[in-house]
Amino acid sequence: MDKKKMEHVLVIGATGQIGSELTMELRKRYGNRNVIAGYIPGAEPKGELRESGPSAVVDVTNRKMIEAVVKEYHIDTIYNLAALLSVVAESKPELAWKIGVDGLWNVLEVAREYHCSVFTPSSIGSFGESTPHVKTPQDTIQRPRTMYGVTKVTTELLSDYYYNKYGVDTRAVRFPGIISNVTPPGGGTTDYAVDIYYSAVKGEKFVCPIQKGTLMDMMYMPDALNAAIMLMEADPAKLIHRNAFNIASMSFDPEMIYQAIKKHVPNFEMTYDVDPLKQRIADSWPDSLDDSCAREEWGWNPVYDLESMTVDMLEKLSERLR
Repeated sequence: MDKKKMEHVLVIGATGQIGSELTMELRKRYGNRNVIAGYIPGAEPKGELRESGPSAVVDVTNRKMIEAVVKEYHIDTIYNLAALLSVVAESKPELAWKIGVDGLWNVLEVAREYHCSVFTPSSIGSFGESTPHVKTPQDTIQRPRTMYGVTKVTTELLSDYYYNKYGVDTRAVRFPGIISNVTPPGGGTTDYAVDIYYSAVKGEKFVCPIQKGTLMDMMYMPDALNAAIMLMEADPAKLIHRNAFNIASMSFDPEMIYQAIKKHVPNFEMTYDVDPLKQRIADSWPDSLDDSCAREEWGWNPVYDLESMTVDMLEKLSERLR
């Protein structure tokens, strides 16, 4: 497969949940000076993220600001990660639309003018209650009832529109819940699967907001980062789908992750106190995704399963919290 080259990369939302780790991974692969960390005022890069390479203020709701940074740094690839997470978006629907959809419009307009490729992640939240929940197909009904889901479906359609009408090289994956040992969770429905590891390592009882038996697709951050980079490097001639690919690596309910942790932390305890909003959102999402298109079209293949992720999470968090 011929690799597509990225030379000068802008990560918008570089201090967020995925952005902070993606920026560092891109710098590792493409060189520190070639990856610009775009952030909004009040969310400045800190520590290694700030010191390892250039950063710039980039607000997706301001097209001129995006354009200025793209021109200054000769950007050819934009990772547009600006979005509100699912639970936060339900409390601030207008802002979720402004950032997720109006913001993407600005990014795509700049990309059209300056010939940039654009990655804008979608999510399992783009599906709804009427979607087949088991092995959800790549192409299927998408009728979400959350503002988060509505914005994600819109980003998929808008990205396809700019590819088909203007030839903008748009690409996306539908991220499942992402579990990280670096970035603390920030208002997502799947965040319980990060919080539970923190509780286990701290020796605290975990109170789970999602009820037993609720299966959701999840992924460990190293696999998620690899997917985002692999897809942007993929030979465009091989891509039949673009916006957005199902990707999957594991599916579990709270009880399964609890048992996986108990193997290593035998005294760990968990109780349930279900959050109605989070549960309603979780119930509308798929139990598992069919990611065969991603595997066939650009060689997607995850490394981590629940057991190997659990071992790594407990080890890394123990080191960090020590």
